[in-house]
This record gives sequence, structure tokens and C-alpha cells, in this order.
Amino acid sequence: MAETAYPRPQLVREHWLSLNGQWKFAFDNNKQFKHPSDPIEWTHDITVPYPPESKASGIADRGFHSAVWYQREFDIQPEHGNILLHFGAVDYQCKVWVNGHQVIEHEGGHSSFHADITRALGEGTRHTLTVYVEDDPLDLAKPRGKQDWQLEPHSIWYPRTTGIWQTVWLERVPTTYIKTLRWTPHFDGFEVGCETIIAGDLQEDLTVEVKIRNGRKVLSDDRYKVISGEANRRIAISDPGIDDSRNELLWSPEHPTLLDVDVILRHGEEVIDKVKSYTALRSVEINRDRFMLNGRPYHLKLVLDQGYWPDSLLTPPDDDALRRDVELAKAMGFNGVRKHQKIEDPRYLYWADRLGLLVWEEMPSSYRFTPQAINRMVREWTEVIDRDYSHPCIIVWVPFNESWGVPNLTSMQAHRNAVEALYHLTRTLDQTRPVIGNDGWEASATDLLGIHDYDPDPERIAVRYSHQNAKDLFDRRRPGGRILTLDGYPHRGQPIVLTEFGGITYAKKPEEGVNGVWGYSLAASDQEFLDAYKRLLEVVNETPLFSGFCYTQFADTFQEANGLLTADRSPKLPLSEIFDATRNVKPNQKRSYGI
Repeated sequence: MAETAYPRPQLVREHWLSLNGQWKFAFDNNKQFKHPSDPIEWTHDITVPYPPESKASGIADRGFHSAVWYQREFDIQPEHGNILLHFGAVDYQCKVWVNGHQVIEHEGGHSSFHADITRALGEGTRHTLTVYVEDDPLDLAKPRGKQDWQLEPHSIWYPRTTGIWQTVWLERVPTTYIKTLRWTPHFDGFEVGCETIIAGDLQEDLTVEVKIRNGRKVLSDDRYKVISGEANRRIAISDPGIDDSRNELLWSPEHPTLLDVDVILRHGEEVIDKVKSYTALRSVEINRDRFMLNGRPYHLKLVLDQGYWPDSLLTPPDDDALRRDVELAKAMGFNGVRKHQKIEDPRYLYWADRLGLLVWEEMPSSYRFTPQAINRMVREWTEVIDRDYSHPCIIVWVPFNESWGVPNLTSMQAHRNAVEALYHLTRTLDQTRPVIGNDGWEASATDLLGIHDYDPDPERIAVRYSHQNAKDLFDRRRPGGRILTLDGYPHRGQPIVLTEFGGITYAKKPEEGVNGVWGYSLAASDQEFLDAYKRLLEVVNETPLFSGFCYTQFADTFQEANGLLTADRSPKLPLSEIFDATRNVKPNQKRSYGI
């Protein structure tokens, strides 16, 4: 990976070290080794954080492998303080040793974790880090998202991801340090909630100083006493009172105002830790049949984004690639993305925060219903929400998609219980954002009703979702032979969003090594593709029943050639034409790029 950007953008420290780069690597399909001291045969070199299935890793082995080993050496000077070892994501179960001492175990392929490795370092400056990962490629009872369980990608599933696939890094912290920052905007009171968790050697007379700035203007500068390792406050921001001035402080895709924050931990008057962060003032809520952003109805114009790259799979090529994806989504006229079956790298969320792009965050699915599958999902989903809670770009949480992992919702109470439980758990962990319990169909507990409909005929879409047919919409089975709401859960007036549609296949630049293409409808030329997209988006934009839409999809992904961009992010049509179609700009209208 190119020069690594700071991996945790909302809690930034000066002293850190990326461990990305060349590691020793070995497959262990028979799981014969148990400890770094075993006679492991290091058969490969791998470039971390790219998974071994990817070309970027230097291995590009997409076979079935149930266990792998990693090892590398690193140098660090013994100084005052503690050393934390961070993993962005490792798929799926892993054990970690430093100098032969086990420092942590973790299960879950999409959430971050860390360990204090200070004691394992001892006195020397040269150290050995070893990672063992188990990832059964045939296990359908674990959250795996779009990772295929067949040898070759088929239909809508893609190559597997094994082992380390996000940044590995070290961080030096004081013996008493700021472990967690959690930001909660309170739009109505023009306040920001700041929850600070202190870890390490908890001393008496600790205080936290929080300075919030908008550019050079200081909005708040306060100091709070730490009690039982926490300092929690609502910080008032001076409310200008007049709409224009007030709106300048609010975050939206059109005006992504971020408030920079310095947080200082003091023991008495001595500064013992300091970090940089950011937050934003914004609100998301539901008001009858409309989605509301900052107290006003807001029409969602989203694109489905799988978050894969041809050579690096789930791992971005570099930080610039993440920024470019955000910029391209906006340049095509969208104000948001639905990250599909992927928990995205925090650096993507940073760029969405910074540049102004809404994000729906969706839990990768398992494909078998068992108590183990639900336990795994609950644990990992809880970690994900905790990690990403403070990003202003995230506006909706989605625990389930298309009844994947809960296939018998219409007939089995346990499956319905799982969806309702995850909905209520999510609302309990985050009271500030709407939740879609199960996106696509067979809805029960949900704040928005998401519908998936790949009918390629715009006229049929217009008739089906017209006001006169709205009641009939919930009385009949719809695309895929599924009902939109389960019995006992009639539509209660929640906003309706067409969360998957389109999927027009136009194989302008087929991905290398892919046999055939897959999609929902076909276009044979630039003009045919543009005409089909324009007419479909015109109908969806002009259907009053919809509070928004999510077009499938952002970019071609392996055999799926239904992207607006090719897999290498080349636009299939001029960006200005895609923008006008997405925004339903008429020929006599003035185009506005204020998105």
C-alpha cells in the first residue's frame, strides 16, 4: 500500500507506526501448527494489508484455505508509556503473539481490535509479531457478506477474503490515556455530546479539556473532571439564531462543515495525553413519510457500492482510491451510498465526512440460520456500531438484507425474532439514527421501508408505485415473489425508499479473468445505456411515494457488469451526463453541482 494515512481519523495521535508492507506468510490448511515456535514453513512473502486472494498481496491464490499464518519483525524504542497494537480487520478468527507471548484473540472479520503489548516487548528494540487466522471458506453461519463459498465467483458473489485486510499499526500512548471518544450531535439544542473514556493507570485529579473550532473560530473551550474513568458532557455551541448563519455550522452533503476538536487529558495542570478529532452538527430522523436531515425533508439519491477493487478485493489500493470513490459518487449526482454487505474502512468514512456523502452502513450477512450465526452477528455488529458511531456521514444502520441468514421470516417465529431483536438492539446502541431491520422485503420492525425492484420497464415502475396503487402494493407479492411487510406489520406510514433497482448491464470494459457477465437487464451501446438510465431515473425521481432511491450500482464488480463505472472506476458515460440523469436535470434547466 502507498503511504498509509492515519487509520483512526477521529482519534489521532502524533506517535504511531504502520506495520503494513512485507510479511512472511504460510498456508496451514490442515491446522497442524499451534504456536509460533512450531516448525512453520514460511512459503510466501505477502504485502499486508492485501488479502492473499488478491493480486496486490503478491500471492493471488483464490483456492480454499482454512488457516493461514503471518509473521514480521519490527523495531520500537523502549520509552515511557505503553504500546498498543491495532488491527483494522482480520477475517475471521485470529490469535496474535508478540515475541512468542499471546496478546489477544479476536473473532469477527469486519470489526477492529487492539491489544496492549507493552509487557510482551520486554527490554529489547527488535520484536517478532505473529498472527494465526482461521477462516473456513465453506462456513455459511458466519457474517461473510459477498464472499463466495464456491471455488469461482458466481451470480452476485465475489472472491473470498482471508486474513488481514485492513491496516496493522502500532501506537504509543501514556500510561494514562484517552481510549475512546464518542460524539453525539444534538441538533435541537445546538449541542454536541462528548463521551471520553480514560484507560490505563487511573489517577486522582484527572480532567479533560475539549476545544471545538470551526476553522479559526473557537466555538467552545471547556474542562471537565474525570470520574470513574469517564468524562461525559453536552457542550453548547453558540447558536447564531439566523438561518443563513445557522446553516453554515450544519453538516450536510451540500455543506459538509466539520468541527475540529483538540482533546487534552491533564493530571492536575500537567498535560499527559492529547489527541485531535472532529465532529459535526447534524440530525437525521423520520417525520411521517419523509426522511429528514437537519430538520427538513431530504430526498435520498444513493448508489449501491460493493467496495471491491479488481487487484486488491475488499482492501482499497490506497487512501487516494477511497477519496476518489467518494468524489466519483458525488460527481455522478448522488448524495449518498449504501455500502452493501461491507463494513468499510474508517478512512472511507473520513472522506465521506470531509467531502459530504451520506452512508448507509450494512452488516455483512451469514447465509445459514443457527444460534451460533446470530451470536456471531450480534457480537460483531455491536463492535461495528461502537467503532463508527461518531461519523456524521452515517445516517442509517441496516442489520439484515433481503432476509439473508433469516430465510424463513414468513413461517418461523425465531427468524422474525432475530430481525426484531437486531432492530431493537441497534436502536438501543444508537438512538440518533433510523434503522432498517431487513432491507428489500419481508419487513417487520423498521424505521424506513426499503424495496428492491429490478423491473427494467420504467412505465411499470411508475404504475406500480403510483398513489392509486399504494394500498395494492402491500397486498400482493412483489419482485422475487416476496411480500413487502410481514403479517402483523402493516405499513405504518414510514418513508418508502427504492433501495435497489436498475442494475443495467453494459459490459464496456469486461474485467480481466472474468468468464461472462451478469446483471438484471442489458444495454448494447453508450446511447442505449444512457437512455435506459435517464428514463428509469426520471421515473424514480418523480414518483411522490419515494423518499429516495438507491441505484444498483456504483462500479462493475467482477462478473457483475452493471456499474455506472467500470471496475477500474472509468465512467461508462461522461460524468456530466450521469449527473444530469441522476438528478433528473431537464434540457432547459441550469445544472447545479452544489451537491
